Parts: sequence; structure tokens; C-alpha cells
Amino acid sequence: MDHNESLVALNGTQISFIGHDCKDIPNFLGDKYGHFARRLDLSFNQLRSLTGLKMFTELEELVADNNLLGNDLSLPRLPNLHTLTLNKNKLTDIEGLLEHLADVTPSLGYLSLLGNEACPNQLVSLDKDEDDYQRYRYFVLHKLPHLKFLDTRKVTMKEVMEAEARGEFMKVVKPKSEALLNEPGFESHPHSYTPLPQGSRDARNHKGVFTKCRYIYYGKHSEGNRFIRNDQL
Repeated sequence: MDHNESLVALNGTQISFIGHDCKDIPNFLGDKYGHFARRLDLSFNQLRSLTGLKMFTELEELVADNNLLGNDLSLPRLPNLHTLTLNKNKLTDIEGLLEHLADVTPSLGYLSLLGNEACPNQLVSLDKDEDDYQRYRYFVLHKLPHLKFLDTRKVTMKEVMEAEARGEFMKVVKPKSEALLNEPGFESHPHSYTPLPQGSRDARNHKGVFTKCRYIYYGKHSEGNRFIRNDQL
């Protein structure tokens, strides 16, 4: 037996290749097992790509947890794949991922993305709450309306209806101002953003300025429904 093959756990149509620090799927996996494998577990490697899956034409379940998969993730068309878990990877762009999955995995019914920045919950960020996570679920179900399970929870009929009605508006986006504040050296940046007009930015030479602001905040705590009429100025 080839040394590489000794690293594979085989149980009928279930293939396990776990914890070998591989950056790519080895060619021998597809060559030897791709034509009959129904379940493939690639967890706890260093995978940055899943392009080696093109030989796994009959795959129904794919587990690729605890890898380094990012927004450039590309899957071959897997028409029979119904279960996909990508927990604890480096995925941040939820929209791009979902559009790709809708195209290449038409039978997908179970998806889990826990531990990725694209999945907003307290596993990845303490500033996320249940409302953030629920909006994420609505958005995912808008893009993948045939899902039966998302992460660890069964999809409810109420969620399906809400996703159909408003899901496209539920994408959770990190505010740009927050992202800038988290960047190293932001405080010392000489041109940090301020909504104030140029003439009122210098505290040593303050003067009143009347103008229109080009920036509108639509955040969680926005009071956007309050308006001031011209005759109240």
C-alpha cells in the first residue's frame, strides 16, 4: 500500500483524510476514491483550495471544517451534494459564497458556516448578538431557499417566509467606520474621516459652517425617521 493511502480512513463510501496539514487535496484521493465516494471529511488540514474535488462526481456530503478556506473558494459542480460544513475557516464574504453555492450545489439542504466572520455570532465576535445572527439566517435563506438546516438549527417555516419577504435586505455589513477604527495606526492617520466640512475641522480656528452633509448613517441605532423642516431652522 502506498504511504499516502495509509493516511486515509475508508468505510464503504465514506472517506476521511483528517489532520494532515495539507494545503491542497492530494491527487491520489480523487484518482482512487473519487468515482465512488459519497462522504468526504477533510477537516483539520491547511486547505486553501478545494479544486481537487473535481474527481468526486458522486459526492453527497463534504466536511471541510478547521481549514484556511477564504473568499476565493471554488467548488466544481456537485449535483448530489446535500450536506456541506465549512466551520472555522476564513470566509468573510457571505454573498459571494452563497451565490457560488446556489450555482454549483443545487441539491444543498444542510449548510454550516459557524466560526467564520461571514457568520456573525459570538463565536467570531463579541459585538454580535442574536439579532445579527438572525438577519444572517434570513439573508442565507433568501439566497438558498431550499436549505433545511443552517448551522446547528433547523430552518423554520417562519424563517422561510421572512427570508422570502425581506431576506435580500438582511445582509449584515460591518460599518466602514468601525473597520477603519480597527486598522493599525488609524489614530495617527493625518486624513482620518470626519463628516465635518473642511472649514470647521480645525479646533483652533473654529467657525460655524452651514452646508449639506453627503453621508447618511443607517446603523442599528439610527434615528433616521426624525426630520427637520426648513421653517424650523
